[in-house]
Amino acid sequence: MNHQSGLWLTYERQLARTIKPPSAKVEPVTVNEDSFTNWKNREEIAESMIPVIGKLHRERDVTILLHSRSLVNKSVVSILKTHRFARQIAGEELSVTETLPFLKTLAALDLGPSQIDLGMLAATYRADDRGLTVEEFTAEAVAGATGANKIERREGRDVVLYGFGRIGRLLARLLIEKAGSGNGLRLRAIVVRKGAGQDLVKRASLLRRDSIHGQFHGTITVDEENSTIVANGNEIKVIYSDDPTAVDYTAYGIRDAILIDNTGRWRDREGLSKHLRPGIAKVVLTAPGKGDVPNIVHGVNHDTIKPDEQILSCASCTTNAIVPPLKAMADEFGVLGGHVETVHSYTNDQNLLDNYHKSDRRGRSAALNMVITETGAASAVAKALPDLKAKITGSSIRVPVPDVSIAILSLRLGRETTREEVLDHLREVSLTSPLKRQIDFITAPDAVSNDFVGSRHASIVDAGATKVEGDNAILYLWYDNEFGYSCQVVRVVQHVSGVEYPTFPAPVA
Repeated sequence: MNHQSGLWLTYERQLARTIKPPSAKVEPVTVNEDSFTNWKNREEIAESMIPVIGKLHRERDVTILLHSRSLVNKSVVSILKTHRFARQIAGEELSVTETLPFLKTLAALDLGPSQIDLGMLAATYRADDRGLTVEEFTAEAVAGATGANKIERREGRDVVLYGFGRIGRLLARLLIEKAGSGNGLRLRAIVVRKGAGQDLVKRASLLRRDSIHGQFHGTITVDEENSTIVANGNEIKVIYSDDPTAVDYTAYGIRDAILIDNTGRWRDREGLSKHLRPGIAKVVLTAPGKGDVPNIVHGVNHDTIKPDEQILSCASCTTNAIVPPLKAMADEFGVLGGHVETVHSYTNDQNLLDNYHKSDRRGRSAALNMVITETGAASAVAKALPDLKAKITGSSIRVPVPDVSIAILSLRLGRETTREEVLDHLREVSLTSPLKRQIDFITAPDAVSNDFVGSRHASIVDAGATKVEGDNAILYLWYDNEFGYSCQVVRVVQHVSGVEYPTFPAPVA
């Protein structure tokens, strides 16, 4: 018997122990064995899940999630840790023996492009009292992704990155990761000003290694003759230009593309319109837009984007961090007013050592000082939440950490409440609502900023720090101002490109 056959034999044995008669519920298997043996058994089960998850993703554009966390391309240990993390938000650890039957059932269904959350399947099945089998329940829960209801796989949509700095390189990583079967977003080119001496090699090296976010997951090669970076098989043309009006993208085979401007150089409609060149259909800005440029926070107002809108903004990282929980609080308790104070990591806009800067304080050393500065996040709330009449003020302090920030959101609510009620509401929002990809929830008493590097959520509610007294509430919201924000940008691009696939079971509105 080969190793793979052995894995599947273990898989079937676990299924035999886990799947109950139709009248019973699936419960985690209790095995009388020592902790190490139990761990090795769970490792083997997780290992057997990897090819199933991978095949669904590559062949059917199905992304398997666990409480909004993707399991695609994850290691055995990552899968187990994600299951264990469920205790932070759901109150108890989720076992691979509990999710395995659902994955097995999904593999046998005729699924179309979609996102399917095993954590939600397990939770809703536990709460269901109809006595259905796992197979019956799963087929019903994902019916919108099967048979005549399923979405047909679309042609890939071209994407161009204008600029290749901190956000640009993280967007590249995400787009390459999500290329999947090739029917989603396809990163075709990046546009930069040419630097002196081995420019292409150096840019590829910055994509390959990152001091904060670690190594690129995959392989990267450089074709200097054709000015191309090949990352995990994705051929990315590097176009050198310092004038957006001088580029004809059709000359590179690029058609109907979405261009993501992550330079911040142009922020109004007139400036961003310069990108609307042959081959470019839409422009997305990774900074707050000015004038009539729509500021979009995915999960909150992305459904307001007009089909014919060619230019839009993804607002700022801080706006993305505060608007989803602000909406969650306003929907449940009402919000009469508030103030947000962001304690923000330093950025490339600041000086490493004291030097001239056009701003009053940002010229002082970012690595040595806390620097008071302005934030436009509070004023941007009105664009993302026009129905919220409450005035939200804001200020910011830059601090000597390279990534991850925290927003302290102080709110005057429309009614009195308790800390327990607020936390229960936000926990539920993070698990089952349409905002579950934007809002995460953590109860760890010893969490610090570095723990949230790489978070894909727009913000993470720190339950232990939350304070509520009468009609006043103070929320502490962590956010990876680089990676979490980049994930929000990609979600907006997926939405406007038509490759944002539905999630099952459907979130509770």
